Amino acid sequence: QVQLVESGGGLVQAGGSLRLSCAASGIIFSIANMGWYRQAPGNQRDLVASITSGRSTNYADSVKGRFTISRDNAKNTVYLQMNSLKPEDTAVYYCNAEYGHMDYWGKGTLVTVSS
Repeated sequence: QVQLVESGGGLVQAGGSLRLSCAASGIIFSIANMGWYRQAPGNQRDLVASITSGRSTNYADSVKGRFTISRDNAKNTVYLQMNSLKPEDTAVYYCNAEYGHMDYWGKGTLVTVSS
């Protein structure tokens, strides 16, 4: 079965950095489009960044210039490097895989940015 396991969340001060990882199994990772979404309490789940199988990337306006998405197909892992973090980045971050006309989700990792 498909599994997406996020890691790397935690508590960080404003201005700090974190790197999230998402390890995928049960899919041919190299042909999957991958993404990171986030959901703050009371809010909907929104796209943060995505990377296609061809390594094209897309970012939410709110994170452009601060976050970088990347993938390592040899490790079946997608990363989200988050720099210059702000309190408004506080949310649960979810990994997403678009694969075989299906969407798969991880359980999420909490990122808390203190002011």
